[in-house]
Amino acid sequence: MKRYKWLAGVILGTILLAILGYLFIIFGGRFVIDEKELILPVSSKVVLEDGTVIGKVYTENRDYVTLSQIPDHVENAFVTLEDKRFYDHAGVSFISVARAVYRDIISLSKEEGASTITQQLAKNLFLTNDKSWMRKTKEVMASIYLERNYSKDQILELYLNEIYFGHGVYGVGTAADYFFGKQVDELTVEEGALLAGMIKAPNTYSPYHDMDKAKARRDVALSQLEKENYLSTEELLKLQAKSIHLAPQEKSREPWMDDYFDYVLDELNTVYDLNIDTLKRGGYTVTVHMDQELQKIAYDKMQNDDYFKGSNENVNTSFVLMDEETGELKVLIAGRDFQSEEDENLLLTRKQPGSALKPLAVFGPALDTEKFTAYSLLKDQDLDYDGYRVKNADGNLEGEVPLYDAVVHSKNTSSVWLLNEIGIPLSKKYLNKLGMSIEDEGLAIALGGLAYGVTPVQIAEGYRTFIHSGQWIKSTSVAHISDRNGETVPLPNRENKTVFQTQTAWDMVRMLEKTVQEGTAQAGDFPKALAGKTGTTQHPKVEGQAKDAWFAGFTQEYVAVSWMGYETASDDNYLTSGSSEPTWLTKAILSEIDKLHAQAQEFTLPEDVEDLKEPIRLPEITDLTAKLKFGGYTVIQGQLEWSASTDERIIYRIYKKEEDGSHTFIGEVQGKGEYTLDSFGLLATGEYFVIPYNPFIEQSGTPSNMAKLSIDF
Repeated sequence: MKRYKWLAGVILGTILLAILGYLFIIFGGRFVIDEKELILPVSSKVVLEDGTVIGKVYTENRDYVTLSQIPDHVENAFVTLEDKRFYDHAGVSFISVARAVYRDIISLSKEEGASTITQQLAKNLFLTNDKSWMRKTKEVMASIYLERNYSKDQILELYLNEIYFGHGVYGVGTAADYFFGKQVDELTVEEGALLAGMIKAPNTYSPYHDMDKAKARRDVALSQLEKENYLSTEELLKLQAKSIHLAPQEKSREPWMDDYFDYVLDELNTVYDLNIDTLKRGGYTVTVHMDQELQKIAYDKMQNDDYFKGSNENVNTSFVLMDEETGELKVLIAGRDFQSEEDENLLLTRKQPGSALKPLAVFGPALDTEKFTAYSLLKDQDLDYDGYRVKNADGNLEGEVPLYDAVVHSKNTSSVWLLNEIGIPLSKKYLNKLGMSIEDEGLAIALGGLAYGVTPVQIAEGYRTFIHSGQWIKSTSVAHISDRNGETVPLPNRENKTVFQTQTAWDMVRMLEKTVQEGTAQAGDFPKALAGKTGTTQHPKVEGQAKDAWFAGFTQEYVAVSWMGYETASDDNYLTSGSSEPTWLTKAILSEIDKLHAQAQEFTLPEDVEDLKEPIRLPEITDLTAKLKFGGYTVIQGQLEWSASTDERIIYRIYKKEEDGSHTFIGEVQGKGEYTLDSFGLLATGEYFVIPYNPFIEQSGTPSNMAKLSIDF
């Protein structure tokens, strides 16, 4: 009796353990599965508006595709080859498991896989590849959990996006592009069969490694489709006869893409709070404003060594081309041969701007106060500002020059004097509005001698205000962002504000246009409307040589900024030429762009703005003559004549020398080289002279020669 009780106890205990084991397997999957792992890491990519990919960021190279995007014949190939009972079982094929257990027992080892699609997914997501009974048990538990909590379509979608195809490629969407250069929905039956056949041994069956093995494995997959009645025998034979046509993998490097891509990554991090780690898993698609044709034009021009003159061949450059209307960045060059993660991005490096800062820090703010005009006279003298003295680049001093000339010819002395007049706080206030917050407090600001400098993009944003009626806008490379689900990520409103009055901005346009035509920015040729300013900074260690060279300018359509120099200034690294080289280079780039997108011949005068004329240049009169003529009420009149300037704005003031040496104002005439004396000829005799006069700034010129009016009998 005791013996039966013991046996019954053993049986009951076994049953109880079996029930408990069953329940553990059924319900224990939640302890195996980490739900976060079901969110697959998906590549983020940066694309042009036409869809061209210029760069990707990922931990696993995976482009996630939905099941609705995958053709039925591709799904069928994978299911037929890997798990033809996928839609019938509950995650585990117990018949297959039993067969595998039997074979493992016979071989005294764990060899048989017997995995369904669900089991493969569970193993790849949550488990290791070790061959053990414990791992297999966990795999079953996880599979059952997946089947209880997710639909077959969800499981299959995850599986098709998770599987590895070798070559660093994950998921059927990425594989379609890598092997065939297609979107997944463009895959043919035989292409889908090849991909399905690969996953058993990706390296072995890769067509890039062994075409014959790949084709043989593909044909096996096609045979399985025929066996399951997805293909007719005739279709099977036709498809098996087809050759495998692969996308070329030896793609030529397109280095002009790297610059823009790297800048975009920085903007995504600093502006949109999408750091590199988020991008590597997030599956974002970032559409950017880059114009591929223009980007390549700029890159190609920068390969010409003639533009780069320095102590050695390591002279580098950066270049920005911004759409004037929108502030969109169309071209971004970070270096002559920039490569992401290897080289310093010179678009993000702050450099001293030199005289390129003068219009933004001094001349623009001064005009905006309305205390100065383009014709206002500025001191051009060697002055001492508490120990701070400056010289002009050409060494010449004229005493006084109109603000207009100070801009065109980049007068250092006048710039410093003007900054001292308007005050450093006002200058920094304007620079701050222009997105350039600086800590500097000295008059060196007038010459761009900043402690930490500014970036080329900041300079471009600043110069854009002149051609855009004083309006500043935050530039951007990013046009659109969508997440892994295709949902649009809202972009913050870009800052847009008024910095200069419209009249101020236009006056700067005209003066900077003249700078290109006759001033410091004459180097090179560009046949259309162009305004701009150069900038050069002195080398701190090599006397007489330059450290940074700039050109900043704009057409009616684009803002362009070019910087040249070395990444690090040293005794061995210095420029042997100044700002003429970036000016020359920029004009060459713009000329090529003009062939694709014709630029305006002239700048468009904004509404309600008065056009700016050149300053009056008072002539030196040396040919004044006096004579009598018949005519008028007096019968005989005195006539004064001289060579007048072509500038009809000049007023000529007539003076008569008196016997005591004083002189008397007689009258004036504007824009003409003659004056008729009103007095009777006999009374008008005497000595006369003419003084040209500038009515805009109330400036008198040099008196002319004396002309004597006399009557000889």
